[in-house]
Amino acid sequence: MLERLEQIERRYQELTEQMAEPQIASNVKRLQTLAQERAGVEELVAKYRDYKATAGSLVETRAMLNGELDEEMRSLVKQEIGSLEAKLESILTGLKTALVPRDVSDEKNVIMEIRAGAGGDEAALFVADLFRMYSRYAQSKGWSIDIINSNESERGGFKEIIFEVKGVGAFSRLKYERGVHRVQRVPVTESSGRIHTSTVTLAVLPEASEVEVSINPNDLKVDFYRSGGAGGQNVNKVATAVRITHLPSGIVIICQDERSQLQNRNRAMAVLRARLLDIEQQKQEEAITEQRRSQVGTGGRAEKIRTYNFPQDRVSDHRIGLTLRSLPRIMEGDLDKLIDTLAADDQARLLEEQVI
Repeated sequence: MLERLEQIERRYQELTEQMAEPQIASNVKRLQTLAQERAGVEELVAKYRDYKATAGSLVETRAMLNGELDEEMRSLVKQEIGSLEAKLESILTGLKTALVPRDVSDEKNVIMEIRAGAGGDEAALFVADLFRMYSRYAQSKGWSIDIINSNESERGGFKEIIFEVKGVGAFSRLKYERGVHRVQRVPVTESSGRIHTSTVTLAVLPEASEVEVSINPNDLKVDFYRSGGAGGQNVNKVATAVRITHLPSGIVIICQDERSQLQNRNRAMAVLRARLLDIEQQKQEEAITEQRRSQVGTGGRAEKIRTYNFPQDRVSDHRIGLTLRSLPRIMEGDLDKLIDTLAADDQARLLEEQVI
């Protein structure tokens, strides 16, 4: 680990020297590139230099015990050694954390897809409940939500709803929500009070840029048609809805919530890029170790991750063995305790993989 930090510090120094060169200082684009790279490691280098300075002070202070000291001074030196050892350990922990590879998608916007699984109408109603929960959570974070496409059920829920969450760090928080969510509660239509179990599947996709995913226009079949959903006379009379079929993969994306063909097409393409990027990432995940693949946030779309038990006021996340008895607050979007715990668990697992 210390060798890696030495390399990073040397690169930081190289970047600083290059930025001071006249030929680079006059090249705005090159200067910005170097400055961006330098800023990315500046905090880490500062921590490492603090570590080296503290380690040096510790060596010097320990050496003082070899001299002739009275009992009072010796006691003070030992206290200082203890203080420096604690500080060094704290800095080292911070350095280990800083060296954990950061998910390159963490700062991206998110495309979420919630679909009803087993449970019929009750599952569709829970899709609507989860959409409301995530909408409230996004609102608390200052993020915005735009619906891309939805398919309403007869009883007021959704068979499927696809939406985008826009905001800094959205994926870093919401990526832990992907998987199968199970709900246990008494349906409104259940006269006998029998508890019903339903499931909902949730996909969380980082938004992909055109640079990350290149799509050949010849691989696309694009159809325009009249929207059948709400939105006023304009939506229903004009063919604004878009259906894009990606021929190589067979993926079909439908978008009809916007009022123009161009807007719907752009949104459908955003979903298609996210899906294709997700497929590629899943292929890469198949090549890594079983230990890493089992970690939180690395997939598991077919795995039951959480149960919402309404009669017992209980939410259980099965990946980390966490149970909270604050279901109403969670359904109102109070997700931070759940997500914080999942993120901490993920961080701890990643730290274990670091070669110290």
